[in-house]
Amino acid sequence: MVRLEDAIVARYEHGGHRFEILVDPNAIDDIKSGKIENVIDYLVIDEIFKDARKGDRAGEETIKEVFGTTDVNEIARTIIRKGQVQLTTEQRRKMLEEKRKRIVMEIARNAINPQTGAPHPPQRIERAMEEAKVHIDPLKSVEEQVPVVLKALRPIIPIRFEKVKIAVKVSGDEYGRIYGDMSKMGVIIKEEWQSDGSWIGVVEIPAGMQGEFLDMLNKKTHGNVQTKILRR
Repeated sequence: MVRLEDAIVARYEHGGHRFEILVDPNAIDDIKSGKIENVIDYLVIDEIFKDARKGDRAGEETIKEVFGTTDVNEIARTIIRKGQVQLTTEQRRKMLEEKRKRIVMEIARNAINPQTGAPHPPQRIERAMEEAKVHIDPLKSVEEQVPVVLKALRPIIPIRFEKVKIAVKVSGDEYGRIYGDMSKMGVIIKEEWQSDGSWIGVVEIPAGMQGEFLDMLNKKTHGNVQTKILRR
């Protein structure tokens, strides 16, 4: 459960009736996208209100009539997905700042400068967003907003989303140290064991993560790794 002072009001109106819940603002994105199943864990209290701030509860018959159920978990999900979220000025500022950072990092990890093939540093992306006067919605998901931001950035900087394939060769001993991280950062699209006990694989990763990926390999193997960026 979330503390009352940290919660926001989510409101849904239908057929002349109003329904409200008190919910954690940081969970809104994940609830809308379906990543959170148990919405009740992110409510102040598992109740549906007519007026949450006054503590005026909605009637059970009215709830059943409008939502077709009295399951608070399902009703809360519907209110968040179909209704409106009431943010305070400070909550909006914090959520806006956090959402902007997440969008910048998502673009930095996936995009390159097609003229050079190199990733764009986050600072360059931030400056371009400011120049393009990009509007960020604190209540929309990163996934929804990234394509819109990219479209706004293209007149400012050369940028596109791209993936790269990197061939990796390590000894059998080093393989266990890097396999989990490689799988998290990208997709292993080909792999095979050599007669000398070494492992060779081809990993496809977002182009902007090349530096991070190679740093991880070198750190985990103490430099005992061979890599090659495969050109198309």
